[in-house]
Amino acid sequence: MKISINQRKRYTQNIAFWIFRLLSFMVVAILFIILCFLIYNGIKVISWDFLTQMPEDGMTKGGIYPAIIGTLCLIAGSMVFAFPVGVLSAIYMNEYASDGWIKKLLNQMTSNLAGIPSIVFGLFGMALFVNKFGFGDSILAGSLTLGLMVLPVIIRTTEEALKAVNDTFRHASLALGSSKWQTTRRVVLPMAFPNIITGVILSIGRVSGETAPILFTVAAYFLPRLPHGIFDQVMALPYHLYVIITSGTNIEESRPIAYGTALVLITIVLIMNLIANAFRRYFGKKVKMN
Repeated sequence: MKISINQRKRYTQNIAFWIFRLLSFMVVAILFIILCFLIYNGIKVISWDFLTQMPEDGMTKGGIYPAIIGTLCLIAGSMVFAFPVGVLSAIYMNEYASDGWIKKLLNQMTSNLAGIPSIVFGLFGMALFVNKFGFGDSILAGSLTLGLMVLPVIIRTTEEALKAVNDTFRHASLALGSSKWQTTRRVVLPMAFPNIITGVILSIGRVSGETAPILFTVAAYFLPRLPHGIFDQVMALPYHLYVIITSGTNIEESRPIAYGTALVLITIVLIMNLIANAFRRYFGKKVKMN
């Protein structure tokens, strides 16, 4: 039986779609396996005391409360720095900078900054913020270092969000007598904001799991107390996880604590992402209503 060209195209298309579906299910399956693995091994140590107590006996006993608070402080501090700087930089590059060598240079430098290894950011943060500016090993130094590291992600996602706004809205606003800044602030930015939050979600995920930058700028090996200000050292979940799994006196004894710490870290990231997605849906509905 002879197969027509249309049938052959349809068969090829169906095969391609099934391959795409299979790959998508594989990605979901990998994520599901990782979550199940962490839940199975870490749920045994999760308790109220584990979440609210100070670590004891070289971090083989007690809780991880200081590491949780330290991680949240670093996430908040890095976003306070990176979000406004990244958004304003993207607004300049997309809305104001003319197509010339300066814009091309800025784009190239942003791409290069995104490709720098995290440990290099850690060394730079130690040299600049810890030593040169005299911040010492502190929340401020760690937050600024992490903020610099995720800056390219926020800039790129914000640029794409701004480009997705149809130019007819800009032209209509300018035709009504609005200035360039008024158009950007009251028309373009609100419409792009739901997609800008995507950069925040990606940045939170990266900041919360980085070990190398905080190793040189803020993380403490064992600090069973809470910080009192931005110039204090803190414990952090990624570094805490690294320490107890590699430097513990009894690896088998500390392994359940490591799994529990990893589960708490993943849970914090998921909660942060859910909150960011809730903001994204809220602002998305606001834009549609307007």
